This record gives sequence, C-alpha cells and structure tokens, in this order.
Amino acid sequence: MNDAPRFQVREVALYERPVRLRMPFRFGVVTLTEAPQLFVRARIRLADGREAWGAGAELLVPKWFDKDLALTNEENFDQLRLAVRLARDAYLADVEPRTAFGCFATNYRALIDACAARGLNPLVASFGPAQLDRAILDAMCRALGISFYDAVRANVPGIAPAGLAPELDGFDMEAFLGTLSPGARIAARHTVGLVDAIAGHPGRVNDGLPESLEEVVTAYGHTWFKLKVGGEIDADIARLVEIADVLDASGIGYRASLDGNEQYDDLVALRALWTRMNAEPKLARLVSAIEFIEQPINRKHALEKDVSELSTIKPVIIDESDAELESFPRGRSLGYRGVSSKMCKGLYKSLLNAARCAHWNANDATGARYFMTAEDLTTQAGLSVQQDLALVALLGMTHVERNGHHYVNGMADLQPGEQAAFLAAHPDLYERSHGAVRLRIRDGDLAIGSLRCAGFASAALPDWETMRESPAPRLKVAA
Repeated sequence: MNDAPRFQVREVALYERPVRLRMPFRFGVVTLTEAPQLFVRARIRLADGREAWGAGAELLVPKWFDKDLALTNEENFDQLRLAVRLARDAYLADVEPRTAFGCFATNYRALIDACAARGLNPLVASFGPAQLDRAILDAMCRALGISFYDAVRANVPGIAPAGLAPELDGFDMEAFLGTLSPGARIAARHTVGLVDAIAGHPGRVNDGLPESLEEVVTAYGHTWFKLKVGGEIDADIARLVEIADVLDASGIGYRASLDGNEQYDDLVALRALWTRMNAEPKLARLVSAIEFIEQPINRKHALEKDVSELSTIKPVIIDESDAELESFPRGRSLGYRGVSSKMCKGLYKSLLNAARCAHWNANDATGARYFMTAEDLTTQAGLSVQQDLALVALLGMTHVERNGHHYVNGMADLQPGEQAAFLAAHPDLYERSHGAVRLRIRDGDLAIGSLRCAGFASAALPDWETMRESPAPRLKVAA
C-alpha cells in the first residue's frame, strides 16, 4: 500500500509487573510458578504532526524461546529483555518515516543478526520486534481513530511481502487482507498440562476456581482441548487414558490437538506412540477427535526430517521451529501442513503465513491443504489476551489455545481501578467472580465483539503507575 501512513517512532518505554500462578504449569522441561509480564509503550508522530501512544504486553516465558537447561529462568528473562531493547534501539535510531510494516521489514534481518552476535537464537530475536510492532500498530490505530480490524483489512500498515516472502511474489496481498472477517466469538482450547490434575478436586488451591480437567469442563464447557505428551510412551498412554475417561464421560462432542512439545527426537518414537494410542480401546474416541499434531520433534532436528508420512495420518504443524520468516516454507517442503500463530513470534509473521496458506491452497497441484492454528496459553487478561484474540479472530480461527485464565487468578493482583476499567470497556469478554475480574467463558467460547474498537483491540489501558521500569538485562546492550 503505497499511501499507507508513515511516521517516526519517537519514544519507547518498557515496564514490567510480576505474575503469580495459582497452580504450577509444566510444559516441556520447565514447571512454571511465576514470571514477569513485559509492557511496551510506544509514541509515534505522523507526517502531519499528530502523535499517539500505543501499548502491548507479553509474559516473559522461560524455557520456550531457548530450552538450554544450562540457563536459569532469570537468564531466559534477560534474553528476552535484551531482544526487546535491541529492537527499541533500532526502531528509535531509524529517523526515516516508515509505515507500520516498514518498521518491521526494515529492521527484521538486522535484528536477527544483532541478536545472533549476542548468542540469541532467532526465536528470541523475534520477540523484540514482535512487542514493538504491536505497540506501534496500536498507536497508529489510535492516531487515526480506527480499529485493528479495519486497519489490517484496508492495509493501513502497508504490508508488502516483497523481499521477505518471495513465494508470495505476484500474490494480491491487499485483496487477501480485504477478505478477512473476524467473528464475534471464538472457542477457548483448554491445554491439559503435564502436571495438571485430571479428575476430582485435588484441593491444591481451594480458591473456588476449577483445578482439575473434570472441574474445568464443568465450569467452562470447553469443547476444544490441547493434550500435551511428555516423550515417555507408557506414561503418555496412561495419562491420555485418564484424560479420555473424563472427556468421554462428559458427553460433549470434543475435538483436540496433540502437542508433542519437542519431546520426541525422531519420528520412530512418535509413530510408536501413535500406534499404541490406536491400539488402546479406551482411547478410540480421543484418537478420532485429534485434528492435528503440534511440533513433536525437537527444534534442533524438526526442519531436517520429512514428516510427510505422519501428515497423511494427522496434519503436523511447526511451532517452536517457526523461528524465522523462512521457516514455514521450509517446513512445507518437509511435509508440515500448518504453523502456529503466536503474538510473541510477531503479528506480521502470522499475517504473512496466513497469506501463504491462502496462496498455496489455491495453487498446490498436489491437493495438499495448509492451515494455521492459534496457540498461546500464557496470554494474560488485559492487553495481551485481547490483542492475540483480535489477531487470530481476524485470521479466521474458530478456536484458540487459552490457559492464562486457568493458571493465573484473572486480574486478582491488579488494582481495582484497572480491573473495573477493563470490565467496563469489554463486558462481553470479562466478568467479575471469586473476587476478581477474569475472562468470561460460556459453553467453551469467548465473546470478543468489543475488541472492534479504536486502537489495537483495547478500549482500556493498564495502570502504568503501578508498574516498575523493566530492568536492564545483565548482558551487554549495544549503545
């Protein structure tokens, strides 16, 4: 879009506040009990002199972006803080007026390289611009008085894949964006963590909120589930049988994804798991409900092994291996059929990957179908969950992984005024219960009509006065 508004990034402020989990969550190699949430505020100035602030938020999750066991959780946090600071410095140093997408495209490769020089992998590197881009787009939408949905549909960010996604050469990006139409509701896909209680009431928290899978189904009415496996076949089968007992007994017509979470080093072990699952009569209903398999192979080898055989049984998607813009096309050549959308990996990556799916589905002579899934269980109530919900809804997703509301007690740790502001601005998405404002889930769905507001999906803002400045990482940042 040649006439997309251009601006300069004039100021970027970084804040944090702690997030405490009401119960532990294990994914992969870490069991999480607390983590900081990062907030980014960005001020832009349009060519006509108008200025606006925008914001975004994301949890600093350890052992997902970099699973090196030699690193402490605090060192993982510092990696992400460094990536954000490098992106901030690059965006502020660029005095040329840019479109919103232009800010991302101009700095994309240089930031990957700058992070690599400091020992940060591309997934960590992508976290930095991902946070700046959402805050900048929020500021632009607020300056123009338009919603995120309307901005993207009209390509106000100026999304132009030339040079970044060569497989989209000749693709009509603006026509594609114009076809996007978000729904007013989306199903919350509940993740069953590896240490989650399955049945009954374990009484670990006793705060009145559901603790076990059985209680979750009763309380929220979920119909979509994400089932994590840990790489030990006997233990995985036993746990899946427990899960199937609860879901089958509920009487709901459930669907599910199977999340390998990088716990398998090769396809032989994964095929062995799938064979055992199919051979277990108690898993017959659950196996038939599985729609796709998520990132089963360790990222070190995931884009080296052909998964075409497995994808003919159940489509396989990449998630952690989706570290760079080139990752999904490379995965496609190895038989992967899908890719995850996660705001922590970048909203423009999601939009480009959605365009790739549309382009490939229209032109693939083999008849293979490509798709995107909506993943991210760590998004917290407020800016983080709202912006992610808006993105995946715009991309046409009908269900999205959501678990921040389950492992964290809603907005209980926030000031009453901030809780009240978000509830008043988005009464379809939130409710007040058990002493705090929290996500409102009915029949497994989230109502998101109120996200169609000026700005990036939020008519309320956090209480900045209650936050601390994000501490400088204990790693050297380039001047």
